[in-house]
Amino acid sequence: MTNSPLDSDDVLRQAFLRTKTVAIVGISPDPSKPSHYVPAYMQAYGYRIVPVHPAHVGTKILGETVVASLADLPAGVDMVEIFRAAPAIGPFVVEAAERGIPYIWMPLGVSHEESAAEARALGATVIMDRCPKIDLPRLFPDGLPARD
Repeated sequence: MTNSPLDSDDVLRQAFLRTKTVAIVGISPDPSKPSHYVPAYMQAYGYRIVPVHPAHVGTKILGETVVASLADLPAGVDMVEIFRAAPAIGPFVVEAAERGIPYIWMPLGVSHEESAAEARALGATVIMDRCPKIDLPRLFPDGLPARD
């Protein structure tokens, strides 16, 4: 697991507290996959989930209608978590930053320094090789405080 000032506990806390809506690129309808149970966990913590997967457009995952791409996201998405392998993740990271999404998250085992640097240059905070299902309860064991 990467641990740098760019994904320190302070940065993680800020990301969790400032986020209300999370787009999940590569979400799965299969509850046994991390790309399903991690967003389900975040949803249980109070986040609105926007599922993104071109193969499941129009269906519902976690009670939300799946959209095809980042271009189809509604306004107000604060974070995107991208469930893609490192070699394929770069374009998603850059596109999310170009769309003005403030927080871009890559799951455990996934990092892509080149696209992360480009996204940071566009003003995004990029978190790599971390898991919200691990970090949320560690940082907020009693749940998130009330947010506006």
